[in-house]
Amino acid sequence: MISKKIRLSGSVIILSMAVFIACSKKSGSVDSKPTENGFDKGAMLVNYADNLIIPAYTTLQQQLGQLETAVNTFISSPTAANQQGLKPIFKNAYLQFEHVSVDQLGPAEKVLFTNFFNTFPTDNAVIDGNISRGTYDLTLNSSINQQGFPALDYVLFGSNALQNLNGNRAANTKKYILDVLAHMKALNTDVLDKWKNSYRAEFTGNTKSDAGSPIAFMINQFAFEMDQLKGPRIGWPYGKQSGGVQYPQNTEGYSAGISVALAVENLTSLKSMFNGNGSGKGMSDYLVALNKQQLSTDVIKQFDVTINSLKTIPDPLSTALINNKAQIDAAYREVQILLTLIKTDVASATGVRITYQDTDGD
Repeated sequence: MISKKIRLSGSVIILSMAVFIACSKKSGSVDSKPTENGFDKGAMLVNYADNLIIPAYTTLQQQLGQLETAVNTFISSPTAANQQGLKPIFKNAYLQFEHVSVDQLGPAEKVLFTNFFNTFPTDNAVIDGNISRGTYDLTLNSSINQQGFPALDYVLFGSNALQNLNGNRAANTKKYILDVLAHMKALNTDVLDKWKNSYRAEFTGNTKSDAGSPIAFMINQFAFEMDQLKGPRIGWPYGKQSGGVQYPQNTEGYSAGISVALAVENLTSLKSMFNGNGSGKGMSDYLVALNKQQLSTDVIKQFDVTINSLKTIPDPLSTALINNKAQIDAAYREVQILLTLIKTDVASATGVRITYQDTDGD
């Protein structure tokens, strides 16, 4: 994705059409000091930390371990059959990433977690050069479009993947794959450990809604993720910001053909975060306490409408861009409605100012 995170992310925004990009330009008005009617924001933040965020990073770590095992099996015998056997394991790990994509605050923001995990599209020429030379530094910020799930997608499932894993570049290709995985595991371990050991207390103890607070950051991230769905995941490849010229190769999960599945998972995880996973201690419940019951209901309803609309688009999205334009147009409209509800109405109701910048020209 691109983001505060994606060429995607953090407090550093990396501009490029080849990558996710931070996206917002309209902030909307902000209500000052909204009345909360005794809502326990501390309990809400505890719910987020203990029942959503930390478990999501924990599960991702487990999925990365399973992926590493499966990758080792595949690269030891890189056949078409084994490649197909690897694909669902890769997909499951990538889907789990979508559950932490919205959690890019604190430790994750500091290390540009999502940038390193999900900057797409990758710079395939640079990746090929890295592999040919056998030298690279995956810790550099400038290398974000050479690694993470998008790089694995290209190297494991691209059109030349089997040839490269069986030819004279095989040793270097296999090393690159394992190095990318090792860096992903190290980053996730670092973020997870910090959440458990120190950041949880900081996160749950700050119940303010001013800039930089967990509540403000999360609402910004809800909006930001919607901007990524509207832009890098769908709009950009579809040609919404390029005069109708499509770029199917720029879709998320392009080589594995799982773009729509990733988009649906991302939006489903956003809904779970918005309603606190149905616990009664989420942003949707906070809105009710602010006397915004109808807004809370409207947002949850629009989540469902948008998710169902996305599900009508068949994978691979790169093919659907041509064959399923009506479904994509319909889903795109629903995404825009949901984005407006979150970016304008929810932000205003909670007294949160949208602070990231978008560049999608909408």
